Amino acid sequence: MDVFNKCTVNLGPLGIYADQAEGYFMFPKLEGEIGNKMIFKGKERLIWSLNNYLGLANHPEVRKADADGAAKYGMAYPMGARMMSGQTNFHQQLERELADYVGRESAYLLNYGYQGMVSIIDNMVDRKDVIVYDSEAHACILDGMRLHIGKRFVYPHNNMESLEKQLQRATKMTEETGGGILVITEGVYGMSGDLGNLKAIVALKEKYNFRLLVDDAHGFGTMGPTGAGTDEHFGVRKDVDLYFGTFAKSMAGIGGFIAGPKQVIKYLMYNMRSQIFAKSLPMPMVIGALKRLELIRTQPIHREKLWIIVNALQKGLTDAGLNIGNTESPVTPVMLYGGVGEATQITFDLRENYNIFCSIVTYPVVPKGVILLRLIPTAAHTLDDVAYTIKAFKEVKEKLEQNKYPTSMADIGGL
Repeated sequence: MDVFNKCTVNLGPLGIYADQAEGYFMFPKLEGEIGNKMIFKGKERLIWSLNNYLGLANHPEVRKADADGAAKYGMAYPMGARMMSGQTNFHQQLERELADYVGRESAYLLNYGYQGMVSIIDNMVDRKDVIVYDSEAHACILDGMRLHIGKRFVYPHNNMESLEKQLQRATKMTEETGGGILVITEGVYGMSGDLGNLKAIVALKEKYNFRLLVDDAHGFGTMGPTGAGTDEHFGVRKDVDLYFGTFAKSMAGIGGFIAGPKQVIKYLMYNMRSQIFAKSLPMPMVIGALKRLELIRTQPIHREKLWIIVNALQKGLTDAGLNIGNTESPVTPVMLYGGVGEATQITFDLRENYNIFCSIVTYPVVPKGVILLRLIPTAAHTLDDVAYTIKAFKEVKEKLEQNKYPTSMADIGGL
């Protein structure tokens, strides 16, 4: 059989909608300056789908740093992987400043967050070790575990009773294999917005011997008194063994980092295949990241603006009778109930009649019958944006309850 057959016979759970959805529901094009309002299909829309929490994407100092870095070094420098010919003082400076910010001995830059997490997991465990992880772990964590040839146990999301049972199983197994245990959780869960129960997890260290890896992609820059992360928010930094952050959210950039004990980071530097065999982060991205980190550390006003918007949006949605789940972070899910057809109609209504653009999530990412509209508030949004959105979502909910949305995508016109 030709390996290409699957490309026409089985397109996958998302690919089956490609002909109807591409360019509108999937792979949409947002144009214009990054901000609270952009152009979609030729019209200005209010955008709630950008991972630009602190509004730094178009900050004048950030734009200048990006431009200066590109003008001075171009996108090719440094040429080569870090280990071979791609090391620079700026890369090392960024690592030192990141480690200091998140309160760790050392940090190591990653070309991409997703790729980095996969490689971290691949390097930290071997066949004798056991991974214990949260059921709602991000895809990068799941893909990293696919490379693990040892055992792994899952616990239902934030279920500490189940986590302890899995730790008991893992402990018994590692006593036989001579391996160790790695627990993996997220600081902020990107779909639901709720937090990993870090306090309860680290408390289990009193009874069980394990190391804790926290993926804090959405918490870095947003959570905690100084924005240094969800472990700072909970006051458990010393008990989180490895801290992972990405530049793709609060930093509005590309790349990521892993921070922890100096010897562990040194081990990763010399063993992570995704970094050893990949070109070093281009200099403009490194210089731009240094400026972004400087602004995060020295200008808390960006984080304060973000939380003004977050609190107003979440309180307003709740007061309007909308279900935003258990979010404790800027991530703001709005949960409605219906099928894929209704979900597409709601999205079309929001975009075409209310000029609101947000992400839509349906089965299999969420349970059947659930429609999740995810809002990502940023420091670039205004309270007027919030008020308008709350009114629109309240009206949409009422339409859904009155069965005013047809259930077939074929009924949508004007795409």
